[in-house]
Amino acid sequence: MAVKDDFEFTVPVLVVGGGACGAVAALAAREAGADVLLIERDAIPAGTTAMSQGLIAAAGTAAQAAHGVIDNSDIFFSDIMLKTKGLTDPVIARAIADGSGPTVDWLVQQLDMPWDLDAGFRAAYGNSQLRVHGWRGHGGADMVQLLHQKLAESGVDVLLQARLVDIVADGAGRVLGVAIERPDGAQERIGCQTLILASGGFAANHVKVAHYMPEAALARHNGHEGNQGDGLWLGAAIGGALADMGAYQGYAMLTDPQGITVPPGVLVEGGIIINKDGVRFVDETQDISGMVHSVLAQPDGVAWVIYDVGIEARNAYIPETKALIEVNAARVADDLAALAGRIGVNPENLGAALAGAHAAQAAGVADGFGRMWGTDCPPLPPYRALKVCGAIYHTQGGLQTNAQGRVLRADGSPLPNLFAGGGAARGVSGPGSWGYLPAMGLCAAVTTGRIAGMAAAALIRQAA
Repeated sequence: MAVKDDFEFTVPVLVVGGGACGAVAALAAREAGADVLLIERDAIPAGTTAMSQGLIAAAGTAAQAAHGVIDNSDIFFSDIMLKTKGLTDPVIARAIADGSGPTVDWLVQQLDMPWDLDAGFRAAYGNSQLRVHGWRGHGGADMVQLLHQKLAESGVDVLLQARLVDIVADGAGRVLGVAIERPDGAQERIGCQTLILASGGFAANHVKVAHYMPEAALARHNGHEGNQGDGLWLGAAIGGALADMGAYQGYAMLTDPQGITVPPGVLVEGGIIINKDGVRFVDETQDISGMVHSVLAQPDGVAWVIYDVGIEARNAYIPETKALIEVNAARVADDLAALAGRIGVNPENLGAALAGAHAAQAAGVADGFGRMWGTDCPPLPPYRALKVCGAIYHTQGGLQTNAQGRVLRADGSPLPNLFAGGGAARGVSGPGSWGYLPAMGLCAAVTTGRIAGMAAAALIRQAA
C-alpha cells in the first residue's frame, strides 16, 4: 500500500459498510484479484442485515431446481416491473433479476454459505414463484457473522469503528480517498483507486424521512440506528444523482411492545388484521410493505393480528416465530368471546370479521376486501393474537447507478471510480412503499454488492 499525497495509505478497492452488501462486494473484488479494505462504523458489524430475517429472493438458482421450482431471471424481472407498475429503473431491475441467481449460487457453491430455498415462504406479495432463500433456523445477525468469517478467510482487511465523514475527489468527480472518524473524534485519511459505498440507507434519519416520505414520519423505525444516509449525501456531494428517494420498505406487523417482526406467513396462510374496535380493514395479502399505511391510519396506529395454532405451527421454524413463542407474546383464547376479552375489542365486530372471512373462503369468492382465500382457512379456535404497529424498516432510494454499479451523474454519465450498492443505491421498489417485494432488500444488497465488487476489480485491472 503506497503512500500518496496526505493519505495514510492507498488501497485499490475501498468498501464502506460491513453489512451484506459491503461484505459481498469485498469478497467479490478479492476473488477477482484486487486488494480490498472494508471499513465499518461499528465495533461489531451489524447494520440492517443483522436486523433482517436473512432472506434473499433469487431466481434461477440451483436450490430452486433441486426443489423442482421453475423460475428464471425473465420471470423475476417481470414480477419486479409488475409490482412497481413499471416505475422502477428497468436497467437496475434487469441487473438484479439477472444477477440474483448466480449470486446466491456463488454464495453457496464458492463460499460454502448454507443457504437453501425456503419452501415454507410461499410465493406471495409480488413474487410469482418460490424464490426466497435462507439459512433455516438463522437470521440476518448470523449471516453477517458468517460473511465476516469469510472475509477473514479470504484475506480482506477490515477496519472497525471507522465512520465515513468525507469523500475526497478531484474536479472531475474522481475519488482520491476518504476521511474517516474514530470513536475518540480523531480523523484519518485513506486513499483509494475505487470506492464502493455500501453504507446503508437513511431510515434512521428522521429529518430526511420526514422530508422524502412524510407519510411514514410517524412510523416506528425498526432498523439500525447507523442508517443516517452518510454515504448517500457524500456521494451526491461529488456529483452522484439521487433517485426514488421516497421509496422504502414499510411493515405493518412489528409487535408492540416486544419489537419482534411477525413473519409474513402468518397472514399469507390465513391470519387477519383487525383494529382496536375489532374491525377488519384491509386485504392482508395484497401489499406487504404498503399495508403499513393501513395500520398507521387505524385508531392509535395499532392493530391485532389474529391467527391460530395451525398457522403458528407452520411458521414455527422461523426465528421470529420462535422468539414470539418464547416470550409468550401472543394472547391466547379458546373461543371468540374469550379472545375479544383478552384483547379488549368489540366481540360482535370481531365475530363479523371472522365470519365474513370464513363465508368467503367456503364460497370460493373474494371477501369484502378483495382477498381470495383459496385453500387457506381463516383462523379457528384456539386463537392467537398479537398487538402490532406500523414501522419503516429500510429505505429503497439512493444513488443512481448503472448495471455495473457505477454511480451516475444527473446527466447519466458515470463518475470515474465510484460504485454503490444495497441501501446506498437506488433500489427496485419504484417511487414509494407499494413496490417492495418480499426478501428484495437482501436480494438487492448481495446482488449489487457482487456486481460492484467485480466491476471495481475490473476497473483496477484496466488501469494497471
